[in-house]
Amino acid sequence: MRNSWFACLLVGALAAPAFADNNDFTVVQNVERFATLPDGVRFPEGIAASPAGDIYVGTFDFGPNSNKLLRYSHNGKLAAVKDFGATPLLGLEFRAGMVYILNFGTEELQRLPADFNEATPVQTVAQFPKPGSPGSRTEGNPDGSQDLITFGSNGKGAPNAMVFDSANNLYVSDSFQGAIYRIANATTCSPCSVEIVKHDPILATAGFPPFGANGLALSPDEKTLYIANTGDDRILAMSLVVPAIPPADPYAITVLAEGINGADGLLYTDGRLWVCANQGDHVFAVNANGRPVARVGSFDGVGKDGRPDGLLFPASLATVDGFMYVTNLALPLTAAVGDEPEEDVTRWTVSRFRIPH
Repeated sequence: MRNSWFACLLVGALAAPAFADNNDFTVVQNVERFATLPDGVRFPEGIAASPAGDIYVGTFDFGPNSNKLLRYSHNGKLAAVKDFGATPLLGLEFRAGMVYILNFGTEELQRLPADFNEATPVQTVAQFPKPGSPGSRTEGNPDGSQDLITFGSNGKGAPNAMVFDSANNLYVSDSFQGAIYRIANATTCSPCSVEIVKHDPILATAGFPPFGANGLALSPDEKTLYIANTGDDRILAMSLVVPAIPPADPYAITVLAEGINGADGLLYTDGRLWVCANQGDHVFAVNANGRPVARVGSFDGVGKDGRPDGLLFPASLATVDGFMYVTNLALPLTAAVGDEPEEDVTRWTVSRFRIPH
């Protein structure tokens, strides 16, 4: 489950020091633990950061423990907790003094003030549609043949990740519906209308983990939306430039990178696109051509205190003050008992590393 073709590139780098730069490929071995979630709070997934350095973390828990939105100060001290009960949370974003939340349980976009406390009410901003099956697609084989993949109509939506553009329009991925949504003026509308920008089989997956369109990031010129397809181990690039004379497909999607084992959260910064490889326990950076140019972290075991060392199922990214923050979801996915290190985790963590230049 935790193999990647990128590992072939990195065999010689595994014995490298904490920071190495060889042939334009940067390797950072060490990450540090930023925070440990409160006892009994599990599966940190979404993460966001405020310009002041506050870090927000949401949980994706289907077990008996209730889900939380957590706020940490810049030094890792827990400052506030908001209870979300039985509804798991996915993507988080900070914008204009508010924290935006993709509520997987209710299939809604929600928000609350960034300085929230346990009594702060949560506002519902938008309800997401269910466009149904994205159809089918063909995938080529090495012998020149093709396989047809047909996707059914999934009754459950999975609003997963989001990214704001400079005009405060919000793009949202739906991992089960194979869709990208857009909410215009998301910081001021209420209630907000949801536009289906793209509904396409390339945004769905028959792979593992069974999440299609996931992490999102925008290019600096905001002409390209990058999309992680987790189950397909891909990063996709969707053009946001609509020609004056539209072609049949005005939002064309191409494959930017392949073979990223569980491509999950995305973040564009300092000229590089960063991606969590949630099944490889690394964070990668790729350049504009999709070529890997950096790899950060590794899984270094579960300590006697039940906390993972390094990265374990890294899911989402946020950056502030030159650091990248990473949630360690550490979520067991297989039915077999004893085959995943995530089963040994009893305390969940958020890691961070200084972004290499």
